[in-house]
Amino acid sequence: MLVSLFRLLSRLPLPVLHAIGAILGWLVYLLTPSYRRRLKSNITAAGFGDHLSSAITEAGKNILELPFVWCAPPQRVIDSTRIENWDIVQAAFDAGRGVVFLTPHLGCFEITAQIVGTKTPLTVLYRPPHKEALKPLIEGARARGQLRLAPANLSGVRMLLKALRQGEPVGVLPDQVPQHGEGVWAEFFGKPAYTMTLPVKLHQLSGAPIILTYAERLPHGAGYVMRFVAFDETLGDTQQQQARAINAAMEKLIAQSPAQYFWSYNRYKVPDGVTPPHLQEGHS
Repeated sequence: MLVSLFRLLSRLPLPVLHAIGAILGWLVYLLTPSYRRRLKSNITAAGFGDHLSSAITEAGKNILELPFVWCAPPQRVIDSTRIENWDIVQAAFDAGRGVVFLTPHLGCFEITAQIVGTKTPLTVLYRPPHKEALKPLIEGARARGQLRLAPANLSGVRMLLKALRQGEPVGVLPDQVPQHGEGVWAEFFGKPAYTMTLPVKLHQLSGAPIILTYAERLPHGAGYVMRFVAFDETLGDTQQQQARAINAAMEKLIAQSPAQYFWSYNRYKVPDGVTPPHLQEGHS
C-alpha cells in the first residue's frame, strides 16, 4: 500500500510535492507538541532561531520529496540536481583512493547517495527502519543503480572497509545517533551529543580522505544543488577530539543553509546502555 502511494506521488512535479510538503510541515508542527518542542528547542539552542518558520516549511518538503527521490525514474532525479565541486572527489579517485562521504541530515540528504551512485559504485551504511512497512520501500529505493547497502553492524563495517581498499567511496550519516559502544560524547552546537567514531576509523584504516556533501533544496521546487566540501578540521589524538572535529565540520556545513537541517531529529538523546554525559564527567 505504502509503496503504491509513493509511486503514485512520484508522478507529481517536484514543485507540487514541495508545495504540499510546506503545508504538511506546518500541520505537523502545530498538531504535534513533542515534535514542535524539539524542533524549536534545537534550532534555537544552535543559534538559528530566526530561521524557525523556514525550517518548519523545509521539514515538510523533506518528507514529501521522498516519493520523488525514491520512486521517480532515475534520470528524472538526476536531471533535478546540479553538482558543484566534483573536482574534489575526482582528485581522490585519480589518486586511486576511496572516499569517506559524510552527509548530515541537511537538505535532501536522501538524494546525495543516488547522485554519487550514478558516477561510481557506492556503499552506504544503512540502519533498517523501525517500522516494517517502510523496509521494502526504503531498501528498494536506496539500492538503486550502483548503490550497495551495508548493515550497521560489524559485517557492514567490513563491507565499507573492503570498498575503500578497492578505491571505491562509502557514505555515512555522521550526525545519526550511534548505538552503545559505537560513539563518544562530543559537543554539537554547544550541547553534548553522542557522536559516532566510525568515520574517523574508516579514514585511518584506509587512508581515504573525508569529503562532506549535501544537496541544498532550491526554492519553488526548482531542484537541488549538490555540493562537495573538503574536510579541513584537525582530528586530534583522542576519540573525543576526533568526534568534536567531525561535529565542527557539520556545524559549518549546516550554517550554510540552517533552515534545511533536520532540527526535529533527536540528536541529543542518550542511547540505551550509554552513560549520560553529566554522569560520565562526574566520574572522571
